[in-house]
Parts: sequence; C-alpha cells; structure tokens
Amino acid sequence: MIRATYLVETPCAIAEVAAMMAGEQSAGTFMRVEGETDALRARFGATVVSTEQIDRSETPSLRSAWAERRGLTGPRGVYRVVIDYPEDNVGVNLPTLAAVVAGNLYDLGEVTGLRLVDVAVTRAYRAQYDTPVLGVSGTRRSAGVQGRPMFGTIIKPNIGLAPEEIADLVQRLCEAGTDFVKDDEIAGTHPHAPVEARIRAVMDRVRRHRDRTGKRVMVAFNITDETDAMRRHADVLMAEEGTCAMVSLNWVGLSAVQTLRRHTPVAIHGHRNGYGGMGRHPLLGMGVRAYQMLYRLAGIDHMHVHGMGGKFSDLDEDVTQAARHCLEQMGAEDDRVMPIFSSGQWAGTLPQTLAHIGSEDLMFLSGGGIMAHPSGPAAGLASLRQAHEAVVAGIALTDHARTHPELAQALATFGPKD
Repeated sequence: MIRATYLVETPCAIAEVAAMMAGEQSAGTFMRVEGETDALRARFGATVVSTEQIDRSETPSLRSAWAERRGLTGPRGVYRVVIDYPEDNVGVNLPTLAAVVAGNLYDLGEVTGLRLVDVAVTRAYRAQYDTPVLGVSGTRRSAGVQGRPMFGTIIKPNIGLAPEEIADLVQRLCEAGTDFVKDDEIAGTHPHAPVEARIRAVMDRVRRHRDRTGKRVMVAFNITDETDAMRRHADVLMAEEGTCAMVSLNWVGLSAVQTLRRHTPVAIHGHRNGYGGMGRHPLLGMGVRAYQMLYRLAGIDHMHVHGMGGKFSDLDEDVTQAARHCLEQMGAEDDRVMPIFSSGQWAGTLPQTLAHIGSEDLMFLSGGGIMAHPSGPAAGLASLRQAHEAVVAGIALTDHARTHPELAQALATFGPKD
C-alpha cells in the first residue's frame, strides 16, 4: 500500500469527507457507475485508515463556493486523515503516484483547507524507483570530505559574469579551500554566459586545481532547461569531468528529473525554489516530507532545505524535519540524500544546525558568509571550519574566536549588533 497523510479542514462530517477523498482518488466517484462492482472496489478502492480531529477553526482558511452555496459558514474541524492506496492503482509511475495522492483533492468543495503532509511506501515498492547515484556517501567520496560537514558557497554576483569571469571566481574559491560551489537558481543559459560555455571554462580550472592539489571540488552547474536540453548539458558536463548538475525541481517537474537521472551518472543537486508557494500555508499544498518523498523517488542526490535562523520564512523545526527526512533510509540500500543548508548561513548558524540535525552529513553553503567576509573567501571558509572545531570541542564560538581571527571577524561582521 501507498500511505498518504493529510490535514483537512471541513465543515462537513469527516467520515464522509475522508470516504469521498478515498473514492475520488481511487475506484470510486461521487456516485456509483456501471461496471463499478464490489470486486473492483475491493481490489482498487482506497481505504481510510484513520481520522483524528486535531484543531478547530472558526472561519474557513480557503473559500469554497460549494460550501458557501449551502450556507456552511460556521465552525469547522481540522483533522488528520490517513488513507491507503493500492500500489496496483499506480504501478511504477511517479507522475501518476503524485496525481493519486494529491490530484483533485485540493479542489473538493467540502474542504476549506487540505495539505498533503506525508507519503510513505514499502521498501519493495521504493526499490522499483530511481535512487541517488552519489547520495550522501558518494558525494563525500567525490569531494574527498570525511568527518565533518561539507562547506561551500554560491557564485556571486549570481548573474552578469561572463564564463571566464566565473571561472576566475571558481579558481579563487578552489584555492581558498572550498568543497563545493554552485550556480544560483536564476543562472540559466544566458546570452552572455551560456551554460555549456560556463561548464567548459570552469571545469578547466577545477581540473587544473585537482591536478595540482589532488582535491576535486564539486561544482553544481544549473542546467535547468527543457528535458532534451538538460540531457545535452549533462553530456557536456560529463565530457568535462564534472560531477554535479543543479536542477530547479519545481519548474522541470518529476518526469524530467527522472529522465535526467536515467541519462547521467552525475549527482543531481535538487533546488526547491518555488516550494514556498506550495508549502507556506498550513492548510494548503504539501508538507516537506511528502514533497521530498516524490523527488527522492525521482533519484536526486541533494536536496535544499533552507537554513536555521536564515533569511527565509522557515521555522527551525521545518528545516530540521526536512533535513532529517533527507537522511532517512527508505530502501534496502543506502538511498539517503545530502541535505543542503543555505539562505543566510554563516559560521554563527552552524552550531544550532548541527545541534538540531544530530548529524554532520550535510552540506553547509554560505554566500555572504564566505564571499563577504572582510578578509576574503579563504577567511570565510576558515571561519566555518573554526566554528565546527568549536562545536566538536564543546567551546562557545566567542571563546574560540579569541584565538581564531577569521571566526572573530565573522562574529563581528555577521553577528547580532548591540
């Protein structure tokens, strides 16, 4: 069975609404039709596992013309609803899986709020879908980083630089000691900096750095495009010995990510920009576990989770849930995904990140925290490593900073002002 968990706000009897949800998304309709036998329903009908009231709302979270026509304007309940769907209703088809567990449910007139919060599958069913090529352990091996978080940054300025200028910047970052560099989500294949020209220019510097030092920095090139173009970009990336392709998941979609996964062995760096449109309202869209499950089944290797105390709207518990879900093994083999922390991160946010996640299997990206460090990117990276040293030793950052000037400068520059 495929188990989906929802939050549902409704002025109607929850047993009737849950049964309608199960029918709408499986073998039933709003009324019985010819050919809809008891045997067919028994085999292909979804099952309501449980309904539990968890809250009460005086006003509807979302308008429903259906409810308004019936004068259903009074208090309504908020419920947790769990439904099991037969695997045979989906087969191995990721877009159909998404349509089954979500589909038309958001449009039901009886609900004034609905959020898909989780999707769970069996290990045997998970094994039929794509898995990461690198994931957590492979990403560490590729970048040669063990025993600590991976530290990296974002190309800044994020747009406007020519390929050779980007290559110069990446060379500086490699020499500064970064583990990872990524394009910004808005860096596509621009007239002034086509993605394939960027790949060739940057990878020339990355290879030279590898040949000099033995360290191969991982660079995530944003190859987001239509599907055939992404495959072409990935081929160029492979030819240039690149190891990572970044994709804006929401704008290419599940099928395109699957196609790319099956086409290339490079790591797929999943950027979730736009997720706020489906995740910020507590009674609409998708929770992060459901969202990540779908893209993990598409075979991504990395997933952005935003950051603790960062510049975005996420609560720390939201970021924690997303990162811990990335590190849950879903299949018989290690299919964990590397959680990517970014968005206003710097040395001062690293301790709470490690404390909340309870693991060092993460990538910690600092844009301004590295690029805007007053002594330059090398000092910015040093401040992150020094913050990690302090955490491991159980020392407060302010105490460690007394003998580590890069960390002291970071605290003075990016920390709270009196």
